Amino acid sequence: MGFFDFLTEEIAIDLGTANTLIIHMDKVVVDSPSIVGRDRISGKIIAVGKEANMMQGKTHENIKTIRPLKDGVIADFDASEKMINMFIKNIPALKKKWFPPALRMVICIPSGITEVEMRAVKESAERVNGKEVYLIHEPMAAAIGIGLDIMQPKGNMIVDIGGGTTEIAVIALGGIVCDKSVKIAGDVFTNDIIYYMRTQHNLYVGESTAEAIKIEIGSATEDLQSPPEEKSVQGRDLLTGKPKQVQISYREIAKALDKSILRVEDAVMETLSQTPPELAADIYNTGIYLAGGGSMLRGLDRRLSQKTDLPVYIAEDPLRAVVRGTGIALKNLERYKSILIK
Repeated sequence: MGFFDFLTEEIAIDLGTANTLIIHMDKVVVDSPSIVGRDRISGKIIAVGKEANMMQGKTHENIKTIRPLKDGVIADFDASEKMINMFIKNIPALKKKWFPPALRMVICIPSGITEVEMRAVKESAERVNGKEVYLIHEPMAAAIGIGLDIMQPKGNMIVDIGGGTTEIAVIALGGIVCDKSVKIAGDVFTNDIIYYMRTQHNLYVGESTAEAIKIEIGSATEDLQSPPEEKSVQGRDLLTGKPKQVQISYREIAKALDKSILRVEDAVMETLSQTPPELAADIYNTGIYLAGGGSMLRGLDRRLSQKTDLPVYIAEDPLRAVVRGTGIALKNLERYKSILIK
């Protein structure tokens, strides 16, 4: 056994709709968009991650960019497997090896995932040389990554806003007591912005542009304490067909995102209403923790706080909270064995 252990490498993967992160030897070695570029004629994958992301919206008919994950689950089996494979092959420490090592993996999955979808993730992992594959629920991983002691008999509430799903969970004693997974997250926010630009400005913008608007001036509320500057946005005029530019303020983006954020708020309220009273008392004292890229939306923490009358804290480096937690669970397999799904 000892000899085989020596040949085994451990990696933790946060397989996200928008970004895939991989930890190896306590370091984040891959942090790339979950996107692949495929040659339509040969069917070969020609780019993954950042390279493929730069192609998005700029391809000709022989190249197609695919996002293999939708709503946090694998939608394109073949593409996702090749993507994971290429990411793992590109890990610097594994590149140096003569032959691919056996992998012990912990992969995080959304809490609302079905058995079939779970099997798809496991099979993908096993095909890329995963000898021991464990799965962990996203809110759990986020809680560990934030630094909460989830084994205590104490309630903690996590809201993890990713690219495809928003996971809301109340955690105590190393288990999820009540949870809700809604398909309103970063991708929906991006589409809201595209729709708003079309309807309000007759401007057709692509996904990458909308994503940039969201990151630079996105807001969840119209009264920010330190508002970002206006942004000029270029796209195609829907009336004349010419390229054109308009100025956008954060207030407009807050209007565009309002309906979707309301749905996230409702989901949080619903989860709170299902929480057992003893845990509700704990949450009153500890507040709500936000993780995931969506939690970086300006003013979202304040808006949730006003809605729930609870303190709301954003995890430090929220984009990496989940993968950090997955990495910690991997390092302390014995301690967290009970929460991992084999």
